[in-house]
Amino acid sequence: MSKTMKGVTLFADWDPKPDFKLGPKDIEGKQTYLGSKVWRNPRIEIVEHPVPEPGPDEVLIEVKACGICGSDVHMAQPDEEGYILYPGLTGFPCILGHEFSGVVVKAGERAFDKRTNKPFKGGEIVCAEEMMWCGQCKPCADGYPNHCERLNEVGFNVNGAFAKYIVMPAKLVWNLESLKNRYSGDDIFLAGSLVEPTSVAYNAVIERGGGIRPGDNVVVCGGGPVGIAACAILKRSGAARVILSEPQPERAELGKKMGADYVINPLKEDFVQRVLELTDGMGANLYLEATGLPTVVYPQIEKVIWEGRTINSTVVVVARADAKMPVTGEVLQVRRARIIGAQGHSGHGTFYRVIECMADGMDMTPMITKKITLDEVPQNIINLRTDRKECKITCVM
Repeated sequence: MSKTMKGVTLFADWDPKPDFKLGPKDIEGKQTYLGSKVWRNPRIEIVEHPVPEPGPDEVLIEVKACGICGSDVHMAQPDEEGYILYPGLTGFPCILGHEFSGVVVKAGERAFDKRTNKPFKGGEIVCAEEMMWCGQCKPCADGYPNHCERLNEVGFNVNGAFAKYIVMPAKLVWNLESLKNRYSGDDIFLAGSLVEPTSVAYNAVIERGGGIRPGDNVVVCGGGPVGIAACAILKRSGAARVILSEPQPERAELGKKMGADYVINPLKEDFVQRVLELTDGMGANLYLEATGLPTVVYPQIEKVIWEGRTINSTVVVVARADAKMPVTGEVLQVRRARIIGAQGHSGHGTFYRVIECMADGMDMTPMITKKITLDEVPQNIINLRTDRKECKITCVM
């Protein structure tokens, strides 16, 4: 094994905006929980890194597939002033990539496989969570590790998976053995790389949104990977009508393939009237905001809630954005509606349940619309700023 490896690495300048204040978990010049207020002039380079060594509780994984996430795009995308668009936890320089699968190469003596309750031996096909929780703080103790007080994130402030190898804590690694009945060859790695984004959707609509009853109507705003994964999950959960709002034709068609019953083009149709027409005036029980454009999308959702006949609707906000939502309290009060925030995926067995859904036939691999090499990752991250024809671009190694 070589001692070094290439990694797709994001660099940026620490240049805080005047209103930024260093928080208790921020590290001057290195890390912040408010990325878009600090990091400027992002640039992606492929540079050499040492191959990491696993500690006693860790595993070394040879990466086989890693998808590009919208977060990768927004961390590397500057606004008019040069500041990155991503608003959350970031620490640069950092190897990007967190939606991955691969093969265990080496494991520490205390690295156990959750599926077998035995030590990892090497050769296991796995994927991993990207939210690195401590297990000791109050949110972790309460069962909310995705809100860990000592949170680190793979590919955000800890080196990620756009590289040959990655070291992960064993507690975050999930065996993909059950997928072998459905997938063979490289397909199992492609499926495994989609567990993380599908788990984000699962956490949003099932864990945070509270799920649905069979026969409920749902509206998904945004046909990116998380929105399309939500269509699949909600249809599998028994939704009567899954309505996807998405203007890009390629993503709209993919949404239909993955579970959407109807697609609305909000640039050509009246979103409010169309939702009410499709639901016989009822509106929806659950709305997912997965566009990152809350100032545009939320007022339309709110109008459907106000004019529809469904009481007790839930709006789940999963897309990350700096913008504030224009909320009318009267609508929430009179219609007994609520707005829920959803972050990440960890906790409540989300990864396990998604893997088992995949093993039972919920095939997410059609979301992968383009495969690339490691050397092609930087340019494709840049292209995704404006090109929405692709759904999930995946690096295959």
